[in-house]
Amino acid sequence: MENKKENSARYSDTELEEFKTVILEKISLAREDLNDLTASLQSNNPNGTDDTSGANAGLEDGAATLEKESILQLAARQKKFIEQLDAALSRIDNKSYGVCRETGKLIPRERLMAVPHTTLSMEAKLKQA
Repeated sequence: MENKKENSARYSDTELEEFKTVILEKISLAREDLNDLTASLQSNNPNGTDDTSGANAGLEDGAATLEKESILQLAARQKKFIEQLDAALSRIDNKSYGVCRETGKLIPRERLMAVPHTTLSMEAKLKQA
C-alpha cells in the first residue's frame, strides 16, 4: 500500500487539510517571531547604555550596529520563510502540494512534516548537491 501511495498523483483532500493545519500553525509562529524581531529593532537602546562614558561609546555603537544587522538578517529570513509557507498553502489550494517539482513523485509525508514548504523530494535535493 505504501508503494502505491508514493506513486499516486497527489495527496488526498484529508491529508492536504492536515498539512494545511501544520503550515498555518508554522505561519502563526513565524509571524510572532517576525513581530518580536521588528519590535526589537524599534526599541531605543535596549541595553540601557545611554549614560556610558565616551571612551566605550564607539565600541558599543559598533556592537549595536552589528546586533541590528543580525536582527535584520533574521527578519529577512523569517519573511522569506513566511512567503514560502504561503506558497505551500497555494499549492494545497490547487492540489499540487507534496509533489516533487523535479521527479513528479509524492514527497514523503515525513519530509513534508519536517519541511512543509519544500518542493523537492530528498532524491531531487541530493541530485542538486
